[in-house]
Amino acid sequence: MSRMSDMSAHQAALAPEQFADVMDCFARADKAQLEFEKFTQEQIDRTIQSVAQMVANSQTFHELVEYGIKESRFGDPISRENKRYKIRGILRDCLREKSVGKIGEDKARKLEFYAKPVGVIACVIPATNPDLTPAGNAIYALKARNAIIFSPHPRTAKTSAATINLMRYGLARVGAPQDLIQCLGGRNITFTAEQVAGPVPSDLEFFIKDGTVKINKQISEALMTKCDLVIATGGQGVVRRSYSSGTPAYGVGAGNATMIWDETAAQDLHHAADNTMRSKTSDFGSGCSADGNVIIHESIWDAALAELEAVGGYIMTEDEQKKMFDAMWTVDETGIHRRNDSVALSAADMAKIAGFELPEGKRFCIASHGTGVYNTSVEGAWCREKLTTVLSVHKYCGEFQNAIDAIMAIHEVGGKGHSVGIFSFDDSHIDRLASVARVGRIMVRQPQSKANSGSMNNGMPMTSSIGCGTWGGNATSENVHLHHYMNVTWVSREYETPDWQTDDVLFGEFYNEELEKVQYSAYNSNDAIK
Repeated sequence: MSRMSDMSAHQAALAPEQFADVMDCFARADKAQLEFEKFTQEQIDRTIQSVAQMVANSQTFHELVEYGIKESRFGDPISRENKRYKIRGILRDCLREKSVGKIGEDKARKLEFYAKPVGVIACVIPATNPDLTPAGNAIYALKARNAIIFSPHPRTAKTSAATINLMRYGLARVGAPQDLIQCLGGRNITFTAEQVAGPVPSDLEFFIKDGTVKINKQISEALMTKCDLVIATGGQGVVRRSYSSGTPAYGVGAGNATMIWDETAAQDLHHAADNTMRSKTSDFGSGCSADGNVIIHESIWDAALAELEAVGGYIMTEDEQKKMFDAMWTVDETGIHRRNDSVALSAADMAKIAGFELPEGKRFCIASHGTGVYNTSVEGAWCREKLTTVLSVHKYCGEFQNAIDAIMAIHEVGGKGHSVGIFSFDDSHIDRLASVARVGRIMVRQPQSKANSGSMNNGMPMTSSIGCGTWGGNATSENVHLHHYMNVTWVSREYETPDWQTDDVLFGEFYNEELEKVQYSAYNSNDAIK
């Protein structure tokens, strides 16, 4: 087990107080989890309701969003506040599932399935989601009867600590062990029975405690090695470290969300444009599912660009686009690199740092000059992931296969395994794309940043962690959700009669009766299958 791993290398790399923080948090979490796994299903469901309500109520989440944006200095408060519905969606999904005892069966195969906790989970929080990531992961972890320890991003450590302490308060008020949810850095608050007996404190500062232990890459790595499972939501560096920790891990892949608008999109171009606007501008384009590219059929090109302008897009001139390139990327002998200082900014701020002025009312910038190049060269930069309020449009001509080819080429540059969207009313096009696209999810006529990770309008599991499969270097291509947070025991009962198939059917045209005449006296075919 990971908890038995040799921690001496981590101890040598950490300050004494950092190593002590990891070990103390784990010991507390382990003790709390052993107590919590004895809770009934009803007690667990009441616990996650209490925890979720503490964070996802509109007033508190509004304050968390404001605090997080002030602390990180990026993000859009209006669209980020809508992420409270993701927490509610995760709670909804969890309340519909069982996680104690027998959770399902397959009567035809005489199988029964029993849920078991994984133990103590480590989770690394990205700066872009300092409130959603801990809340969503904590609800899933608790539903599966686990404890969870978070390593906050240094840039948003106070916001994450406030979120975690709010949830600890939610645990305390229903009598659950508070150390089921913890935060590295010496920021955990333990609430007394008297504190949780009265009204919930209305001042967010009540839930914020200054850290006493430095948070850095090394302490996160030590936590990942110590725990039983890692949920790695963040940059690819975090994901790679989780996979090298020696602990089972679910990581996420890099995004580069791309849409196809085929000729049938002409039936409802305004809807297509509105979807892309909503996806592109959500939290100023910082999410991995925010549309970065739209591949548009030649027959609707002019009308499509007009609709994108109508919903708030601004088509940059060739000169403005060159300036925007310099604001977004640097180029050296090692390649093209995304600048950190222009991530998750409003369109007006993007234009300002690029050196031009954006007309009033415009919400995102559109690159249309020299696009349609899908490779890792400087000329192909516009097909890369943007992580801000800039969208690239690319024209495809002729047959739908050319759009598919463009998608495949873009994913060789970035985003393989993540997602693709298509605005089409041609089911054959959707089927052809789904048959070959190397992605874990395809959204049909939906805004990807709202839909990929689950929404109230589709059946995707709610999550803040999008797996990209082996294409993206991940262990799963699914949305990481409840069943990833639990172990499952299979109970099998013997069939009354064996489920045996004759050799001529099994081998088909390759069956050779002469080769099957050999008999072994020690056992017969019925014995062989037991």
